[in-house]
Amino acid sequence: MTASPASAHAADVLVLYEHPEWQKPLFSALEKRGVRYDTLDLKKAAFVAGDLPAAPVVFNQASPSAYVRGNARAVPLALSYMKSLEAAGRTVLNGHRAFALELSKTAQAALLGRLGLRTPRSIVFNDVDALRAQLEREGAWRWPALLKPEQGGSGARIVKLGSYDEARAHVESTKGIWEPDGVLLLQEYFEHDHEHGIVRMEFLGGELLYAMRVVSHGRYNLCPSETCNPESGEGVCEVPAPAAAPPVEFYAFKEVPAEAVAAGKRIVDAGGVDVGGIEYLESRGERVFYDVNANSNLRAPIAREHGFDPFDRVAEWLAARVRAAR
Repeated sequence: MTASPASAHAADVLVLYEHPEWQKPLFSALEKRGVRYDTLDLKKAAFVAGDLPAAPVVFNQASPSAYVRGNARAVPLALSYMKSLEAAGRTVLNGHRAFALELSKTAQAALLGRLGLRTPRSIVFNDVDALRAQLEREGAWRWPALLKPEQGGSGARIVKLGSYDEARAHVESTKGIWEPDGVLLLQEYFEHDHEHGIVRMEFLGGELLYAMRVVSHGRYNLCPSETCNPESGEGVCEVPAPAAAPPVEFYAFKEVPAEAVAAGKRIVDAGGVDVGGIEYLESRGERVFYDVNANSNLRAPIAREHGFDPFDRVAEWLAARVRAAR
C-alpha cells in the first residue's frame, strides 16, 4: 500500500483505486482537511486474507471500465478484498454489494424493476442463436435497440442497432466483443430530446449532492471526470468517440424533480451505494432510469455552480465516517 503525504501516522482512510487520474482531486481534498489516507492501486496488488489495514474506513473507487485500460484483474481482486474486509468487520464504503451492482447491468435492471421504476427491458445472452430464440419468444420486440456489455463503464462498446441481423453481424465481426465476462445485453431504446439530454444525479451518504443535464451528441461515454470529458477539447480516454461528434456538454440542473430525487434515494439505499450517480432520461412523458454508478467521478465545475466543491464534501463525509468508526 502507498502512504499519502498526510500519513505520517496511522491512516484514517484506505482508498482502493485503479485509474491514475480520477482520484487526484479527492486526494487533494483529503490532504486539505488533514485526513490521513493510504491507497491501494488495484492494477497490481496483493493482500493476506483476514488481515486488516490500519485505516478504520476503506473507500472503494474501483471502476468496472478497468478492462478497457488493460486492467481487467483489478475488478475481481477489488471484490475479493472487500469481501475479506467486510467479513472481518471493517467498514467498507461503496463495498462489494454496491460494486457488484455496478458491475452488472442485469442486476441494475432487476433492482430498478423491483423498486417499481421504469427501466429498459433487457435481454441478457451469451450466444447469438439464443438471442434470436428469445426475441422470437418476445414477439413484438421494438427496434432500434442498444447492445451493451453486462459489465459496462465509460460507455464502452455500446452500439445502436436496427435489427437482429445487424446485432448478429456486429457481434460476429467485433474483436473482443465478449470481454470481460462473456455476457451481453440487448436493451430497449427510448427516444428522447437530445438537446435536453439525460439527467445524472449524484448522491452522497443517501442525500442528493447535485444534479446535472448531460448532452451526449451521440457519444456514450458520459464520464463526468474532466480527465475524460474536459470543459474544452478532447479528453484522455481509452473508449473511442464517434467520428466528428461534438464534445459531451454538462449543465447544472437545479430544478431536478422531487420525485426523481426520491427515486434516486431509494435506488442508492437498496443498492448499498454510499457515493454514486443515478442516470435517467425522459421519453414520451416517462421518466426512465437506466444506470447506477457506484464509482462516481464528480464534476467540480458543475458542483461549483451549486455553490460548493464536491470533493471537499466527500472528504468531509469521509472524515465523519472515520470519527464514527473510531
